[in-house]
Amino acid sequence: MSTIPGLERPAPVPNELTQPFWDACNERRLVLQNCTACDRLHYPPAARCNKCGSGESFEWKEVEGKGHIDVFMVIRDSRIRGFRSAQPINFAVITLDEDPGINFLSNLPGTPPGEVPPGAPVELIFEETNTGQLVHEWQVVS
Repeated sequence: MSTIPGLERPAPVPNELTQPFWDACNERRLVLQNCTACDRLHYPPAARCNKCGSGESFEWKEVEGKGHIDVFMVIRDSRIRGFRSAQPINFAVITLDEDPGINFLSNLPGTPPGEVPPGAPVELIFEETNTGQLVHEWQVVS
């Protein structure tokens, strides 16, 4: 389960569009949609390419899972029920090194609240939800 005491991770509800993403997470892999018409990565999954508009040219592409912290804040009064008992909690925007146009959100497991090194490198990890579904998270690399 979670590496942050008290954190109850909400389980995603996959749909036809997102199922391949969540299946890959269960295999401890990070895959993103790639538009083969214009070679643009997409996250979160979309029905059409944001750049060229194609809806027919998507394939799933595995990415390395390395990035860096762009910005962060500490949440002390979350409205998200599963986060309340774990507060205060980090909330960071992670930029994917492989494509700086792709951003993820993370609570940075293993990093004490407020002790986030801005710009620090992070790597992909997977955390388990109460349903057993793995979700992607990011951890500071020392």
